[in-house]
Amino acid sequence: MSADHSADYLAGLVRELCKLPHETEWVEFKVNNADPAEIGEYLSALANAAAYNGKAFAYLVWGVEDVTHRIAGTRFAPAASKKGNEPLEAWLLRLLAPKIHFHFYELTLDGQPLVLLEIGRAFRHPVRFQNDAFIRIGSVKKQLKEVPDRERELWRIFDQTPFEAVIVVERARADEVLRLLDYPAYFDLLERTLPADREGILQALADDGLIVPCEAGGWNITNLGAILFAKRLDDFASLRRKAARVIQYRGRSRIETLKEQVGTKGYASGFEGLIGYVNGLLPSNEVIGQALRKAVPMFPELAIRELVANALIHQDFFVTGAGPMVEIFDDRIEITNPGEPLVDTQRFVDTPPKSRNETLASLMRRFRICEERGSGIDKVVFEVELYQLPAPLFEVPEGFTRCVLFAHKPLTEMSKVDRIRACYLHACLRCVTRQPMTNSSVRERFGIAEKNASLASRLLNEAVAAGLIVVEDPEVGTRARTYLPFWAAARAQPGEFA
Repeated sequence: MSADHSADYLAGLVRELCKLPHETEWVEFKVNNADPAEIGEYLSALANAAAYNGKAFAYLVWGVEDVTHRIAGTRFAPAASKKGNEPLEAWLLRLLAPKIHFHFYELTLDGQPLVLLEIGRAFRHPVRFQNDAFIRIGSVKKQLKEVPDRERELWRIFDQTPFEAVIVVERARADEVLRLLDYPAYFDLLERTLPADREGILQALADDGLIVPCEAGGWNITNLGAILFAKRLDDFASLRRKAARVIQYRGRSRIETLKEQVGTKGYASGFEGLIGYVNGLLPSNEVIGQALRKAVPMFPELAIRELVANALIHQDFFVTGAGPMVEIFDDRIEITNPGEPLVDTQRFVDTPPKSRNETLASLMRRFRICEERGSGIDKVVFEVELYQLPAPLFEVPEGFTRCVLFAHKPLTEMSKVDRIRACYLHACLRCVTRQPMTNSSVRERFGIAEKNASLASRLLNEAVAAGLIVVEDPEVGTRARTYLPFWAAARAQPGEFA
């Protein structure tokens, strides 16, 4: 459910669990046994069992007898428990891999103290504790390697369950769904009239997979529904770290932070607000026209929009503890998202679109927030060239993807690496738009006067020497030559662009 359950919800949940005829693979009852190592093994076993059984959460309850399900109370106090000098919860989290969401709740029921441990399901990989993976078979905890058939089936489930389809809230009442999700924004983005009744609203959300009917009654909210339309991402504990962060620094380093803002809304409902906030922090230059002064943004707004949308949509949601981030410096803006790209960064311009979050990308296209035609980076490069800025830089720091846009810099101040990268991306853009890259187009790209054509030739020669562009037809005279990015050379025929 939500990040902080009400006392009534917790009491109702425990009573529902106690009504089960026996312990299940995703529910365990205990009275006082609170050995830290055993709790860690149960975290692994129950998280994996929840994934195997199609549950969003598993539960470990202290204070309930495991056979009779009688409420007996417990002496276990997780907030005060330690392993060595380390708090129990921090110790458990440190030894789990990959990290999953879990939370201890202390409550009183029928006058007895109880503890409920809510455990998020495993995703992508089996959860391990101290390097060993466990799972429940019936009411028995086993090492996963001891049951190879169950292990193979669990891997199959991971492969077939995308992030968007995972349940983040179970058994939500209709009014709770409407409280948690910004459903008016959904209809606004689709330019559809808001249905007259609650049933029509819920059915529309269900049709797009934002919610699904729950077998036990009510509705389950999917990750897709929450990440796109949460009124408050903090209401979904497993998604709160996926909120977009915007940080503005003083100068060119991360030493001094001027502003930091963490998004609160879902990506779709909050996208325009996010872009507006980022653009409001970006520096601008004043240009004097014929009669008026006007502010011209230092970075192209369309490029910012495309790159932020890409960061949100193409991130790896299964990377825990990290989300999209926009960092603004005096001389550049860096946009980073979790997960390495599915495409080589040198082929961002020409490669057909690939997304690890296909359902999310499709919906964002319908909302006109992004495109699936693979033209987003083309637009970025085009806008950067139009503003005559240094070429964008695409980096892959370990486990992340980052794009850097640089503020204006004269050609004389660009490094050789900057110049080569700009020529290469110019070649890519010209190639995908079926236009030749020439000395003339390079002069236009860098604002070089025609009388300085030799400077453009030197830039081209640098890129050729680096192996990033090639001469299409070496027999043609120097001034008339056309150039191709290295990846297009093998399939191009001489004179293709003539």
